[in-house]
Amino acid sequence: MTAPAPSVTAQHDELIDLLPPHFRFGAATSAFQIEGAVAEDGRTPSIWDTFCRVPGAVDNGDTGDLACDHYHRMPEDVALLASLGLDTYRFSVSWSRVQPHGRGPGNPAGLAFYDRLVDELLSRDITPWLTLYHWDLPQELQDAGGWPARDTAYRFADYAELVHERLGDRVTHWTTLNEPFCSAILGHVEGVHAPGGRSLADGVAAVHHLHLAHGLAVRRLRAAARRPLDLAVTHILGTSGPATDSEADREATRRADALGFRFYLDPILRGRYPQDLVDDLAVHGIEIPVRDGDLETIAAPIDTLGVNYYRSMRTSGVDEHGATTDARGIPVTRNLPHGGLPVTGLDWEVMPHDLTDLLLRIARDYPGTPVVITESGAAYEDRPDAHGFVDDTDRTAYLAAHLAAVARARAGGADVRGYFAWSLLDNFEWAYGYDKRFGLVRVDYTTQRRTPKRSALWLRDTAHRVRGAAGRGAADRGAAEKREGES
Repeated sequence: MTAPAPSVTAQHDELIDLLPPHFRFGAATSAFQIEGAVAEDGRTPSIWDTFCRVPGAVDNGDTGDLACDHYHRMPEDVALLASLGLDTYRFSVSWSRVQPHGRGPGNPAGLAFYDRLVDELLSRDITPWLTLYHWDLPQELQDAGGWPARDTAYRFADYAELVHERLGDRVTHWTTLNEPFCSAILGHVEGVHAPGGRSLADGVAAVHHLHLAHGLAVRRLRAAARRPLDLAVTHILGTSGPATDSEADREATRRADALGFRFYLDPILRGRYPQDLVDDLAVHGIEIPVRDGDLETIAAPIDTLGVNYYRSMRTSGVDEHGATTDARGIPVTRNLPHGGLPVTGLDWEVMPHDLTDLLLRIARDYPGTPVVITESGAAYEDRPDAHGFVDDTDRTAYLAAHLAAVARARAGGADVRGYFAWSLLDNFEWAYGYDKRFGLVRVDYTTQRRTPKRSALWLRDTAHRVRGAAGRGAADRGAAEKREGES
């Protein structure tokens, strides 16, 4: 198997080659999407185990019961990661596996699994990039109120400390939360993710308590650290612009930006919620449930901002019938595609230039914040040949365009230090089940056979070219990042 034809990526190679040798190339996964073994070794149900049993909630009635069987095939998957020359692996820990009731003592068998995973990674000179929460709240905590309840934030801080006690001697990179927007808004307002709620008030409370959980965990991890840590939180972000130059569309864009962007970055990086967001929520009769001291806790300093990027939207303040308010008198805020752009297998528009704009905005509005692209990728209609190989030139071109967008942002002054493809493996893709494939590696779900796709081989060769033929070790990367941070 060879690298892609030059025509697929050549237009981006010159920019990609500007990335520094210590730039991180990695791949990302999450526990529920790949591990399986949902009832083994003491693991208890999470909200996603429950949600998968709701009729119609997940395409084809798919579940995460087996997924990629990573729980049993982990050494094979780490060896695969190493064969692709990727220097960083972003994975998440299953809260239900390591603390089955969401409180109380740890589960030795669950903790031992992540012990082995970390050791496997380090033995192959791959940096573990650990995410503590990727949406799989223990069901017992959901039954006690879930993220709309303040107590869940304190349970998360306990859990973070428990995992750090076991792995903190070897893991340096810790991400508290993955995409609070999805946990709170998709899970509690739009109802398309677990736990399937439909209350804006619950969603707003969940956002605040997720932020509080992050801040509490950062403080706990700093206090318990036995070595310097790189602490992060990951947000799914995009750009937004008005569909037209009308006042209604410009105002709708401001509202969308407040609710979908500044709601997440301002409290963590500025120690406050945007006042215009507070005013917008008041129109709905909703207050953010802030208590004294919360914002100081939430703004505990972090070392890296994780950015997950897939697409951006235009925003309109007019509904499909031409009205600017709904039946309750609430102003309309409607997201629209740009139109005329190539799309992925999910009909998501491919917009690498907006990634550049997004990164430059972060550099401008939140100066001094190092960024890593912790997820970026695309689902396409993969067609394997007789040997299981997927000649995914579409995904390869997507990765090349987005890496070039990162290089362009760096040239403009954005401090971006790595790019992790979503995902290492085809996997359980949440409400889409197994039909949508994002992986660099094809998984035959019947046999569990793994086959690297052309995109994986291209990313391998690109990482090798950027870092130089001699390669580099983890210590060299750390020293280089330290120098960059001091410059």
